[in-house]
Parts: sequence; structure tokens; C-alpha cells
Amino acid sequence: MRRAHPASERSELAEAIAAFRSVFLATGSFSFAVNLLLLAPALYMLQVYDRVLSSRNEVTLTMLTVIVVGLFALEAALEFVRSRILIRAGAALDLKLNARVFDASFERSLKARDGNPAQALTDLTHIRQFLSGKGLFALFDAPWTPIFIVVIFLLHAWLGLFALLSALLLLALAYANERATGRALAEAGRLAQSANHYAASNLRNAEVIEAMGMLAGLRARFLAVQAQASDRAAAIGAVTRFFRLTLQSAILGVGALLVIRNELTPGGMIAASILLGRALSPIDLAIATWRGLVAARDAYTRLNALFGAHPVRAAGISLPRPKGLVAVQDLVVAAPGSRTPILKGITFAAAAGTLLAVIGPSAAGKSTLARALVGVWPPMNGSVRLDAADVNQWNREDRGPWVGYLPQDVELFGGTIAENIARFGEPDSTRIVQAAQRAGVHEMILHLPQGYETPIGEGGMTLSGGQRQRVALARALYGEPALVVLDEPDASLDEAGGAALVAALSAMRDEGRTVIMMTHRRSLLRIADVVLVLIGGMIQSHGPREAVLKSLAARARQPAVSAPAEAARALESAA
Repeated sequence: MRRAHPASERSELAEAIAAFRSVFLATGSFSFAVNLLLLAPALYMLQVYDRVLSSRNEVTLTMLTVIVVGLFALEAALEFVRSRILIRAGAALDLKLNARVFDASFERSLKARDGNPAQALTDLTHIRQFLSGKGLFALFDAPWTPIFIVVIFLLHAWLGLFALLSALLLLALAYANERATGRALAEAGRLAQSANHYAASNLRNAEVIEAMGMLAGLRARFLAVQAQASDRAAAIGAVTRFFRLTLQSAILGVGALLVIRNELTPGGMIAASILLGRALSPIDLAIATWRGLVAARDAYTRLNALFGAHPVRAAGISLPRPKGLVAVQDLVVAAPGSRTPILKGITFAAAAGTLLAVIGPSAAGKSTLARALVGVWPPMNGSVRLDAADVNQWNREDRGPWVGYLPQDVELFGGTIAENIARFGEPDSTRIVQAAQRAGVHEMILHLPQGYETPIGEGGMTLSGGQRQRVALARALYGEPALVVLDEPDASLDEAGGAALVAALSAMRDEGRTVIMMTHRRSLLRIADVVLVLIGGMIQSHGPREAVLKSLAARARQPAVSAPAEAARALESAA
């Protein structure tokens, strides 16, 4: 259940920025005062060169200096306030959107496990930095460019014409820069993102890289991508710097020529130079911060697309604790981003308190079924219902406490063991210890240096594979889950851990909890009530344990029956 935005409405991100309209208006008012005060240096130089030096009046020089210093102080104070306003606005925008960006990024990562999940947060940072940085000042100061050019015209027509042509040249350069390098900068940004993601994903496997001497090859590939992006950025910067320096120097030459011809005073020459610098400053600043502007623009586009693809979830249904009845009807599921079904029309049911074992050869769709049962992968067709309610229509926060899930690839998070078991919610010491005892990991935790408060590092790196799996099992059993889905729960367990798992499964069944486990171990099949055989994404057999296993054995002994090889592999997988 999602809330869609009509196409005619302003985008969610645009609405968030528009909420700061009053801040931008205030910043524009401060920009007006700041630019008005920027006329002071030119007027000061004009008076000093043309009046003070000719009259040699020290009192006039003193008063002019005192006045201009006061104006400089006022301009600096206003500039400081203007910067503080935008910095606070950027921080407020970040605070307003960071939770939304995090949720949308999580949704994308959940549905398409590729790319860089942190890119959306980086995009929000780019927008905040642009709104609170110097690049935005160019937009507020741009209306003053024609005003400064008019003042230069009042000094001399040739200087005014030169200033006008300089401004037009820089504007043309900015436009050409966008046309010629916009795509290159976007590509450079994409390459930088790819390089960062490539480095991060590979450096997580540091042990493999070290053991097999892969560092040189990986480093060369990463640095090549990074160098390509940097070379393009350097070339763009060199071109813009050349034109900027040329224009700033040429105005002095024109002014000096007019002074030689007695068409302009030295004070007018200096004042014209200062005013031209002020007139070109917004354009100059825009070109100098072009990369930031392009980065912010691309980030805005990506965030808009992200918000559009993953709207805010509706509140969903708030339901009481389910009893654990699971009903799967005509379920068709594909991997995120794919239209090729992995599960093809699965239908079965499990009563509350049932221990259901799902077996089958590799690539049969067992893990996909586990993800669909807990609402991780949405179905292309059909439904998964928990106590008659579609799991994808439940409020995610309401459903979570009633579901326990242990994925095949165990995922723990940076924090303490207690925090991981408690699912990073409000910790309940009694429930934490109870879940650890059920998973048979309580004694092991007590022998760690800080017990339940032991930090496990990112991904649980300080724990062994078996320890991680047992802590993750305790997390799945935490609280009062009505449905527990375990994908290969004994893959990394030793004999003691396996015995503890069998005891935990039996206890959960006795408590009336529904347990669905994907397994290859006969030791777990012995305690199962129902067995479901999955082959090629379809149900091959389903029913009471003894009947299903006898049927599989019979099929394996009869080559004439359909799919004998698959039946044999399913039986072997339970051996």
C-alpha cells in the first residue's frame, strides 16, 4: 500500500526545498545589502586618487578611511549572517529529509541488490552543501551584475562596453562549459561513484585479497577509474581559469590606455577595475563552483527518481498478534529487477504450531520462498498470508515483532550482542537472555570479555561463523514471534549447536509457534511435522514427513517416473 503522487504535483523533494522559501527571501535581502556595500571600495579609491591626492587633505583621507572601514565591517557582518542563514537552512533540510532518504535507499537496496546503498545519503549531502555553500551566492548576486556594469558605463563608455562584453563572454563560456562538459562531468561523477563502490565492495574481502595476492590487480583497476574522472575535471578547471585571468588583467590595460589619453582619471581606472571584478564575481563564482552545481543537480535528479520509485509507505494495517496460520496461494516470485520467475505457482498452508521443513536441490527456490514468506521479496502474483492478512499489507513495524527470520547469509550489525539480539529496539534483558538460551548461545556469550555487552564489530567480524549464526538465531527467536522462518539454520553449527537448534525448534513447536525451515539435514527432518519438496521452483511433494520421504525414496528407485534425478537429489539433500 503506497501513496502515489500525481504527475501534476510538485515533486516531494521540490516541496521540501520550497518549504524554505522564507529563508531564501531573507538571504536575498541580505544579498541586496551586501552588494550595495560592495560599491564602497570603488568609491573610496575614486575619492582617494582624484580628490585626496590632489588636495593633500589628511582630514578628508581620515574621514573617508573611517567611513569605508565601518562599511567594510557592516558588509562582513551581513556576509556572516547570510552564510549562517544558509548553513542553518542546509542543516534543517538535511534533518528533514535524512530519514526519508534512508528509508527510500533501504527500499531500493531491498528490491535491487546492486549499486551503492549509501549513494542517496551522499546525494543529500551534495544538495545540502550546495545550498549552504558559495555556489548559491552566485544566484543571489547575479542581479547586481548589470547594475555594476551600468556604474562602469558612467565612468567611461569604453570601460562599460568592455565590462559588458566580458560578462557576455563569461556567460557564453559558462553555457559552452555546460554544453561541452556537462556530459563529461556527469560521466566523471558516475565513474567516481563506481570506483568508490568498487573499492568498498572489494576491500570488505580483505582476507581473500591478501591470501591470493589479488591486491595489485584490484588496485590498478580502481586507480584507473579514479584517474579517468580526475583528468576530466582537471581539464575543465584549466580552461575556465585561463579565461578568468585573461579578463581580469585586460580591464587594467584598457583603463591604463584611457588614462594615458587623458580620457580617464587614475581613480576611475582603479574604480572600474574593482567594479568589473564585482560585476563578474557571480559568473566567476558560478564557473568556479560548476562541479558542485553539476553534482547538486545530478544528486537532485537521482533523489527525485528515488523518491518517485519508492514513495512513502502508507501506515498499513495494525493487527493484533497473529496465531501463526500461514497460507500461500499461487505464489510467483522473481528476483528484484528480474521478470524471470523463481517460484512458479506455489500453493500450500501451515497451521499454527506446525514445524514445516522445505527440502530440495540447490537452486530449487528455497531461499526465495523464505524471503517471500517474511515479506522481503514481494510476489509477482499470488499472495502470502499470515492469519489471513497479506504480509505485504501489514505495517512493517507492527509485523516485525511477530516474525523471526534467519537468512542463509547471516547478517549482523555493528553494535553489541545484546543490541543485535534485541533487533536494535528497546532492550529487554529478560527477553534477550531468554532468546539466547533458546538458541543455546547463552553460555558462549557469558564467556566473552564483556558478555552481552561485547561489541561484535561490523557484520559480526569478531565472532566465528558458528557464533554469528547462533546469535542470529537468537535474534530470530527474540520476543514472541508467531512465525519463524529459518534458511539453513544449521549450516555453520557444530554438534553442540545443532543439538541446541533441535531443542529450540521442538520448544517453539510446543509453544504453538509456526516454524518453516529450509534444510538439507536429516537430523532436522526427524522433528518436522510436514515436509515440502521444492524442485525447479515448483512443489514436487507436500505432506506428512514419513509419507513424503517414502514417496521420494520410491521415486528414486523407479527411473520411469518423471524427474527421477531431481527426486533423488532431493532425497540426498536430506541425507
